[in-house]
Amino acid sequence: MSHLGMLLLGLALSWLWRAQVRLDRAGSWAQRWQWAWIHFLLPPLFLLMTALALAWMGPWGQMAGAGGWFCYGCALLLLALAAGVALRWAWEYWRVCRRARLRALAQVNLYGSSAYVLNLEIPFAAQVGVWKPQLVVSRGLLEQLDEEHLRAVLAHEEAHRHYGDTLWMFAVGWLRHLSSWLPNTEVLWQELLTLRELRADRWAAQRVDPLVLGEALVQVVGYGMAQQPAAAWVGFALEMGSGAGGRLQERIDALLQQEESGPVASHLSLQGWAWLGLALLPLLAIPFHN
Repeated sequence: MSHLGMLLLGLALSWLWRAQVRLDRAGSWAQRWQWAWIHFLLPPLFLLMTALALAWMGPWGQMAGAGGWFCYGCALLLLALAAGVALRWAWEYWRVCRRARLRALAQVNLYGSSAYVLNLEIPFAAQVGVWKPQLVVSRGLLEQLDEEHLRAVLAHEEAHRHYGDTLWMFAVGWLRHLSSWLPNTEVLWQELLTLRELRADRWAAQRVDPLVLGEALVQVVGYGMAQQPAAAWVGFALEMGSGAGGRLQERIDALLQQEESGPVASHLSLQGWAWLGLALLPLLAIPFHN
């Protein structure tokens, strides 16, 4: 296969894979988790591996054909774009984390959790950062929630820290921006956000009263959460602006039906990793390049 054929095949397969996505919430949380991860990650990773293979093989050789230099340039352009988006994304994370610390009124201890307090009336709580996220809460949250409901919110935030949500959101957010032109990117992104919050709710509900957690969620959303959360924030209800009604109802229903919902997968299964392994197929062309 020529380099041009590899490039066109990579683009076609990535587009068609995403175009056939149809969101189905009838399955278990574990099934939805595996499905969303595979469909979100595989197309952009397949394209990146195609570009990497073409860049590695260069514009020469029997496989290159007449479009050798063109495909080589496209591959380098895609890899450079990916690197540029990653640097911009990292800068945004660093800037938000630094701003949160600089604007904090104080660093306090909330029932055993260290937190920065921002002087904002809108109630919110979020984990900010990548490797070592820091809890950030608003003055409004401390003033408008009683101790029982505040502890429930903090338990939810501790779940995000437990699962390393800020780290994987950094990586997945990069792929989201890089593949925004592919079909159904936003649909899959919203599904991942929903499942992330369901998982954090389930973890927190094992430590606090699920009804109290649900009441806290309704109270916080009722006050009006930020519709456009900062990129580096992973929080209690920060993403409720898009499809808020459906997601809020699903989270409340899940809290009320703990036994029926089933566990939320915290990682990809072996089958899921096998599917993602298909992204490495373009690299198999390298040994055949002469």
